[in-house]
Amino acid sequence: MNCSDPDVHPIEDPIAHLEQGFIDEFIRLRGHDPARLRDLAPGELDELLKHATAYASAKLAEVESRAHYVHELHGDR
Repeated sequence: MNCSDPDVHPIEDPIAHLEQGFIDEFIRLRGHDPARLRDLAPGELDELLKHATAYASAKLAEVESRAHYVHELHGDR
């Protein structure tokens, strides 16, 4: 379905923004600028992104675990 109405915006996943933030954080921690990744050699870029996505995945799991714990403390679950 193609919607051309300029007032209709796609639904954004807030977790996707958090995930991208964690990926950018990892890249910066490794001494790189996320905006200049095209300057890296393909092999180096692949390796960096592989580790960055694993880092982001672990951080997201930590956030989810903490949120679950908070809900348990407050009796929400």
